[in-house]
Amino acid sequence: MEFVKPRPTGKGPADWFNGDVWFDVIHAGQEPSRIRANMVRFAPGARTAWHHHAVGQTLHITAGTALIGTRDGVVYEAHPGETVTCPPGEEHWHGATEDRFMQHLALWDGTAPDDDRPETTWLEHVTDEQYDAERTRSHNHSHSHSR
Repeated sequence: MEFVKPRPTGKGPADWFNGDVWFDVIHAGQEPSRIRANMVRFAPGARTAWHHHAVGQTLHITAGTALIGTRDGVVYEAHPGETVTCPPGEEHWHGATEDRFMQHLALWDGTAPDDDRPETTWLEHVTDEQYDAERTRSHNHSHSHSR
């Protein structure tokens, strides 16, 4: 057993985020483990750029209201205690509402040693129009649009 020395909190780079985003790396697994776990804090209005994960991503909301956008223009709201999974290859973004901080635990797997895909592929920034799209609380269906 090992108590891991915490890393300093990191600032989310401007290439990957709009607004102020901070993250704490909780776990960055070494082979054979490839699990990644970050606690991510978004200032009001902050959000990721569009991105996708080679092996998918899970978001567990711990504070505030998370907005999670998909390429078909749907923006989902998720609240503390809710967990959302994004399948491998699905382009999405996530962030805070305009008026409140949001925090989530982000979980994803790194790619296998024989897989040359990046674990996360970062794309263009989310536009204000995409961020301001109508929001839904519908959880009645799974949602996947892989490319």
